[in-house]
Amino acid sequence: MQYRKNKSGEDISLLGYGCMRFTRKENGIDLDKAEKEIRLAVDGGVNYFDTAYIYPGSEAAIGEIFHRIGCRDKIQIATKLPHYLIKSMDGIEKIFEEECKRLRTDYIDYYLMHMLTDVESWEKLKKLGIEQWIKEKKHSGKIRHIGFSYHGHTDMFCKLIDAYDWDFTQIQYNYMDEHSQAGRRGLQYAAKKGIPVIIMEGLRGGKLVDMLPENAKKLIANHEPKRSAAEWAFRWLYSQPEVTCVLSGMNSEEMVKENLKIADETKAGDFTEDDFALIEEVKKEIQKTVKVGCTGCGYCMPCPSGVDIPETFRCYNNYYAEGKRAAKSEYMQCTIFRKQPSNASRCIACGKCEMHCPQQIPIRKELKEASSKLEGITFSIAKKAIQLFRLWG
Repeated sequence: MQYRKNKSGEDISLLGYGCMRFTRKENGIDLDKAEKEIRLAVDGGVNYFDTAYIYPGSEAAIGEIFHRIGCRDKIQIATKLPHYLIKSMDGIEKIFEEECKRLRTDYIDYYLMHMLTDVESWEKLKKLGIEQWIKEKKHSGKIRHIGFSYHGHTDMFCKLIDAYDWDFTQIQYNYMDEHSQAGRRGLQYAAKKGIPVIIMEGLRGGKLVDMLPENAKKLIANHEPKRSAAEWAFRWLYSQPEVTCVLSGMNSEEMVKENLKIADETKAGDFTEDDFALIEEVKKEIQKTVKVGCTGCGYCMPCPSGVDIPETFRCYNNYYAEGKRAAKSEYMQCTIFRKQPSNASRCIACGKCEMHCPQQIPIRKELKEASSKLEGITFSIAKKAIQLFRLWG
């Protein structure tokens, strides 16, 4: 296993274990199966394990498994505060203590503000007293490192990076999201400030493996050296020195073994020109399924009505390329799970965006189409619930 450093100079394994996708059975997570997979990962040098308060059964499962293995001193636990459920500092403290109890630990190595989507959400937490709480927790050793996870556009990510003295951050990043979400620019911005970056969705939930177009699969199969689609995606990430750790939601021993091998062999900067050319060809094949030819350049922004146009089109394209359910879920995360909603139906058809679009996309028309596909009943219920309970208010 290779390792990269956190801000304190401590080792973080290049491969991290995402603990959201354990195999489930009727009464919950299959603990015995998950234990075998985690043992294999720990023995292979993985020391970073990521979970969250809202992942069903995950914190309790890994708490039990780490207790069985007796490896707490060998591993680092990352979990997350669901700040959108919080109304007071008492609530923050209650959830933190509950997480420690679930995880069977008296400290958290890496603690994240879960889905911190904008600076306003951080300001709300500051007004509650989160900065003093973090200071006290770090002083007592109950929290070792503080960070945030992010879904949203690059500019807001950079603003959040500047909003506090973070120890690390976590972003969605892969070769299809190179210039969306926080993107390469956000990754490099954080790295230049010395902030380690943890990568989630490196395979887009497995879609860069299981849902590749046939022509993309053929390109990979015919390319030398012979590597799996997953290996190409991981190597693309590992080759970037700004990437600290890449999470993988491993749920089989075969997957753990393959990922350990890739993380052991790949070094920063070893992607060749031919390798990059292959990825670009694969991206072109995937983009042929794209509904709207948005490049994510952001020239259409800011929208006077607050619509996040590039993120809307990205999710709209994913609706056709990767499946309705995942696209709708991601769209909600990027548009209404924030203090100021940015969903497509907010468009007032002013046309300002179209004046600046290099691709000459009929943005108003496409936003209307995107809204009809992405903003169904579930979206409306979630939006009303957020407004009613002021989860991000």
